[in-house]
Amino acid sequence: MADVSKVFLALQAVEESKAVVAAIEKDNPEAEIGYDAAMVKITAPSRLTINAETVSGLIGREWDTQELQIILITLSGNVDEDYDHFTLFWA
Repeated sequence: MADVSKVFLALQAVEESKAVVAAIEKDNPEAEIGYDAAMVKITAPSRLTINAETVSGLIGREWDTQELQIILITLSGNVDEDYDHFTLFWA
């Protein structure tokens, strides 16, 4: 079995990140989430998707995937972004 490359996402540990992290946990059960003082580190095997609908449901308003840019520190992986999702993946 070949090793699977992990995608990586680091977000600022701020109030605005809480719903995004909760949505990631809900929609990506294989994701590993680590909390540091200033950031939240998220890794997943080969793919990680943030669904706008899931975040919207958690915050009680429409969430635009571009809002992720405000809390994003860094990422590793190819990006597929649309109005309804933000996905990191390795092909």
